[in-house]
Amino acid sequence: MTRELTPGRFRGLKSSSLAGRDVFGIVAFDQRGSYRRMMPPDSSYSDLARFKNEVIGALSSQASAILTDPTYGLGAAMEMNGKSGLLLALEKSGYSGDSSYRKTELIPGWTAEKIRKVGANAVKFMVYYNPQSEDLAAELEGLIRQVVAECHRWDLPVFLEPMSYSVDPDIAKESAAYAAVRAEIVIETARRLSRTGADVLKMEFPLDIQYERDHGAWRQACAELSDASAVPWVLLSAGVDFEQFKPQAQIACESGASGFLAGRAIWKEAATMAEGQRCAFLRGAASERLKQLLAVAAAEARPWSDFYAPPQSTETWYESYN
Repeated sequence: MTRELTPGRFRGLKSSSLAGRDVFGIVAFDQRGSYRRMMPPDSSYSDLARFKNEVIGALSSQASAILTDPTYGLGAAMEMNGKSGLLLALEKSGYSGDSSYRKTELIPGWTAEKIRKVGANAVKFMVYYNPQSEDLAAELEGLIRQVVAECHRWDLPVFLEPMSYSVDPDIAKESAAYAAVRAEIVIETARRLSRTGADVLKMEFPLDIQYERDHGAWRQACAELSDASAVPWVLLSAGVDFEQFKPQAQIACESGASGFLAGRAIWKEAATMAEGQRCAFLRGAASERLKQLLAVAAAEARPWSDFYAPPQSTETWYESYN
C-alpha cells in the first residue's frame, strides 16, 4: 500500500531518480574527516574542494543525483550537471564518545532550512547505530525523529544512513565474531529506523562478504532486509572495491533495494593520481563503473513509488500547503 507524500518530498525523490524510472543511482562524495586522511597531508582547503569538484563534475551528468557536503562541496554543487539531483549531508563528520558508544552531532550553523535555500532536493543524515546499545539507540531514535520532523517542515525528504558498529570494544567490526551477527543487526536496524519518519534508508550490505561468499545467502539476507524495511532502501558501497560492490548491488536490487548510493567504489583511486591521470580515470574507468551500476539499478531495482504516491491535486490545494 502506497503512502501519499507532500509535494516537496515527492519532487525531491523524483528529482534524485533516474530519468523515467523511480529508482536511485546516486554518487556519494560527502566525506570530510576521512577525505582529509585520504588526500596528501599538505592538501589545502582549495585542493580538497577542487578535487571534489573534479569528481562530481565528471560523474554528475550520468548519476541520478549527487550527495556531497557543505564543507568542501559547495563549488561542486554549483557547477555540477543541472539535470542531476542534489543531496546534502546534515551531520557532523565522525562521532563523539568512544568507539563502542558513538553519538551523532549536527554540523554547527547548518540546518534543513539552509539546505532548502541552497536548492538541494534531499537531506542525508548519518548515525552510528546498533539496536543493542539500548539507551543510546533510544536517544538516537529520538534525534532522528527530531531531524526528520525539521527536514519535513521544509518539505525535504530524508535519506537516513545508519552505520552499524560493535558495542563490544573487544570485538572489531571486521572480525568473524561480528560478521556472525551482522545480518541480525543490520536487518533489525532497518526494521526500527524505517519507522522513524525517514523517507529512504541508505543501508550497508547485510553480510560481511569476507566471511560469507555464498550468493544464495546474500540474496536471502537482502530479501529479509527488504521485508523488514517500511520504506525504500538503497545500498551504500562502504568503501569496498568496485569488483566487490557490483555483485552486491546486483543482488540487493534483485532482492528489493531501490538502487544504490555509492562513492569510493566508483572514484577512490583518483585521490592518489596526478591531475592529468585523474581526469582520464574519471572520464574513463570511473564513468564506466557508474554506467554499469546504473544499468543494474534501471533493470533490477524496486521503484520507490511502490511505497509513495504523489499528492492529490485539488483546485485550492495550495491554500492548506505549508
